[in-house]
Amino acid sequence: MRPFDLYRRRLIPNECILLGDDTMISFADDCLVTTWSALRPKKNLHHGISAFFFADGIKVSKFYREDNSLVYWYIDIIRADLCYTEDGKKPVIPNAPYDIGFENYPIPEGLDASSKEGILHPIKTAMELYAAEKDSAEKGDGSSLSPSLIVTDLLADILIYPDGFVKVVDLDEISEALEKGLLTQGCVAETLRIVDQTLRQIYDGTFVKKQEYLEKFEV
Repeated sequence: MRPFDLYRRRLIPNECILLGDDTMISFADDCLVTTWSALRPKKNLHHGISAFFFADGIKVSKFYREDNSLVYWYIDIIRADLCYTEDGKKPVIPNAPYDIGFENYPIPEGLDASSKEGILHPIKTAMELYAAEKDSAEKGDGSSLSPSLIVTDLLADILIYPDGFVKVVDLDEISEALEKGLLTQGCVAETLRIVDQTLRQIYDGTFVKKQEYLEKFEV
């Protein structure tokens, strides 16, 4: 039983993909850890493991080739939103610039007060669902709602190669998203702050703690 559906939302191109084959192996310390196979396997990407550090706004992944050799560490800048849909329907993406807040998706009418309060803290709520192994929430009329955790890719990425070389990519897509009204100015500013903070941790050696956390779950 999956406690919630996990979606990856991209802004360029515009898509929201259900990660139905990803395996959730841990959800603690505000961090969700998953293992996965590439949706479209390539020569240099076959499978991997990811840790979503929600409080830090990043997803840290190890990309592997089919022979299990490491391609690189891949760091996505992310934000997550927990929303509920009726009858397991795919979440409806609002036609509005994405912001850094956790209230980007509509909450169906009829949720009880405690559930509505929980929506304001989506990661905490998602952790509770994971711990309780629930796959639905009750509405006031007794019908059920299906929770979905939508992780939005905020475009900027950081790569760490096995030899230690660090590369920042896709900053041009942030400019494009801002020009097209896909991101708010506040979201762009916060994204760049997260990039800067993450690079500082990489250079001063403290980022290794996140790498070690992820590697605890490798078999």
